[in-house]
Amino acid sequence: MSKRVALITGGATGIGKEVARLLVAQGATVVISGRREAEGAKAVSEIRTAAGASKSSGDVHFMQNDVTNENEVKRMVEVVVREHGRLDMAVNNAGISTENKVISESDSAAFRSMIETNVLGLYYCMKYEVQQMLRQNGGAIVNLASIAGLNGIPWAGTYAATKHAVVGLTKSSALDYATKGIRVNGVAPGAIRTDLIAGQIALGQYDESTISGMHPMLRMGRPEEIANGICWLLSDQASFVTGHILSIDGGFQAK
Repeated sequence: MSKRVALITGGATGIGKEVARLLVAQGATVVISGRREAEGAKAVSEIRTAAGASKSSGDVHFMQNDVTNENEVKRMVEVVVREHGRLDMAVNNAGISTENKVISESDSAAFRSMIETNVLGLYYCMKYEVQQMLRQNGGAIVNLASIAGLNGIPWAGTYAATKHAVVGLTKSSALDYATKGIRVNGVAPGAIRTDLIAGQIALGQYDESTISGMHPMLRMGRPEEIANGICWLLSDQASFVTGHILSIDGGFQAK
């Protein structure tokens, strides 16, 4: 990953932060974005500390950004290119889950909020990332889907709808740019120990044992287990892989 530049949305915590850590360790320059500046500064400090004084490590920077604002997203990509020269890799990780309810009891505002972040936000990011990658004649994008993007999940119809949209955008874009040097793939994690899952548990519809029991391995995943798959999809080792949704879910899809 030496001399490559990566952009990771939602990169200050959880899966995004772990991807940033791995890419920096492999020599990449990484820009993580998010809405909370304090969390971003903390993530940068932790990743730089983990990289230590290794001469083979890259570096990491934080940029405050709201993916639901198209102008901010456009500017974010422009700033990355202006400050670092190019954009080789993008991980569109920013996403939210704001309710666990059956559709007859769901809240329209909560659904709209998820659409704005999970679908429109990802669309804005892909639009400007791809434009830059076309100018460079290549790049790799990984979108964060979910097991909810490949299946129906009880009490999560609205969230599942947004993640099914992520899968559709990923596969269709992979076909559109397959001969342009741009690979577009997705990852469909099972339940991972992140703030998002903690928030779902706090909503009261699930508990940890129920979530763990959904997976044949009878546990939740760890952020680094997803990050390993993402980094592989970004790498040249996956040079013949595009339009693929990689399930990393403790066996969930095998049921």
